[in-house]
Amino acid sequence: MSPPVRGRRPGRTGVAALLVVLLGIALAGANPAAGRAAEGTDGVSIPRAGAWEWPLDPFRLIQPYLAPAHRYAPGHRGIDIAPTGSTAAAQIVAPSDGVIAFSGQVAGRPVVTIDHGGGLVSTLEPAAGVLPPGAAVRRGDAVATLSRGGHSAPGTLHFGVRRDGEYINPMLLFGGVPRAVLLPCC
Repeated sequence: MSPPVRGRRPGRTGVAALLVVLLGIALAGANPAAGRAAEGTDGVSIPRAGAWEWPLDPFRLIQPYLAPAHRYAPGHRGIDIAPTGSTAAAQIVAPSDGVIAFSGQVAGRPVVTIDHGGGLVSTLEPAAGVLPPGAAVRRGDAVATLSRGGHSAPGTLHFGVRRDGEYINPMLLFGGVPRAVLLPCC
């Protein structure tokens, strides 16, 4: 192994490749065939992979989760997804059973928050809620329509998940996510 070159920072390709590898490692532990709760890196159980469904379907991933180095560091604490096809009235569904904890404006942006129990809370933004706080929802129930505003690109939905108040990668909650493979470059 050769020593690192001084003064040289990894390029975008190197950083992207590293993210793909890290995502693959994180997803390797999510086995949808297991049929039981998976254990996170901190020993806390998360729902088995496949117990959640995507809030938009069909969709394409616009921006992946990027964990911050520490609680106040920059990062992307969720994923941004965009509906494929018509975006005029994109319906957003509950990713899992829960209770609408909040539906309204936060800093001028429409937000819907769902408490799924067990310390898991999902946030959808920009999402114009169709149900009031306190309403019980089942996985797949319509909870909002894609709206305008937010920090993500126009026409995209920011989907974040917190476990016991800390953001986690939402991708860990979905089954059928293929394992990342690092392709050779150049």
